[in-house]
Amino acid sequence: MPPAAQSPTPGALGFRMPAEWEPHAATWIGWPHNAADWPGKFPPIPWVYAEIVRRLAPGERVRVLVDSPARQAAARRVLEKVGVGGERIDFFRFPTNRGWTRDFGPIFVKRPGPRPETAIARFHFNGWAKYRDWKKDDRIPDLVAKQLRLPRIEPTRPVILEGGSIDVNGVGTLLTTEECLLDTKTQVRNPGLARADLEGVLRDYLGATNVLWLGRGIAGDDTHGHVDDLCRFVSRRTIVLCRETDPKDANYRALEENRERLEGMRLEDGSKPEVAFLPMPEPLCFEGRRLPASYANFYIANAGVLVPTFNDPHDRAALGLLAELFRDRPVIGIHAVDLVWGLGTIHCLTQQEPE
Repeated sequence: MPPAAQSPTPGALGFRMPAEWEPHAATWIGWPHNAADWPGKFPPIPWVYAEIVRRLAPGERVRVLVDSPARQAAARRVLEKVGVGGERIDFFRFPTNRGWTRDFGPIFVKRPGPRPETAIARFHFNGWAKYRDWKKDDRIPDLVAKQLRLPRIEPTRPVILEGGSIDVNGVGTLLTTEECLLDTKTQVRNPGLARADLEGVLRDYLGATNVLWLGRGIAGDDTHGHVDDLCRFVSRRTIVLCRETDPKDANYRALEENRERLEGMRLEDGSKPEVAFLPMPEPLCFEGRRLPASYANFYIANAGVLVPTFNDPHDRAALGLLAELFRDRPVIGIHAVDLVWGLGTIHCLTQQEPE
């Protein structure tokens, strides 16, 4: 008796994860409430979020996760004080453990055609295989799918995949790191899944037919190698990579190795990517800890590219480089010295919903 025919995968049916610069319907963001993420520095954090929302709202809806009516009222007061009215803001009372929406929020995929379809690729979150309080965060994609009445597409075996661990050009190529997705000792996301297994998942559920594996992430990153702190697509063919020029710096060797890897890599059509180099800010420390300050943690919104800045001499060079690469929208610096004490900045906080 012949084996039963297998159903086509979402990737085979044409679903793909759009590039971040493609038009958004909205940005999802989780309002901050876990003071333990910014010990001793929490009071300014809601104001940083408010500035981010202020810059997002002119170009798209902002969907804000709050854990209670009181939190919603407090968020609304802060937003009103910075001039953000309620007409572009949607509040969703979905409880969360933290505010790092990039990593636990819904990853949207689309299928083009006369009747375009949108779905949520249902991956799971386990606190970066490090923290214990993550179960509320892991429920968010299901709650969003139900609220928006979107189908969920999910691998038969649950797969841990954080949004900050990947970046795509929207036409088949995906960037990630071995340190994050293939680690078998420190922060193990998917024990038993090898490189080929993960590449199959990324192909079948995100439409990524070509995976570019970088090595290690930057110093201070407690996610253990998220790619959105070191290397990003800015167009289908152009990649920005952080580069450290000081051989004595903790990031020098890893970033040079990633540069060497990129030189030999190819895009989905076989061509070489164009690579531009972002500077690294001077080492930023707080209470004796090196923080993962990086200009690569920018977010591409409809109304602008929001870039973390650090009161650093390299801020201007980073903003200038990105302004040269993004000619279709303004590049806007967001002060992130307080924010990065939470071990993440703007991209870590946001998740795009495609138009």
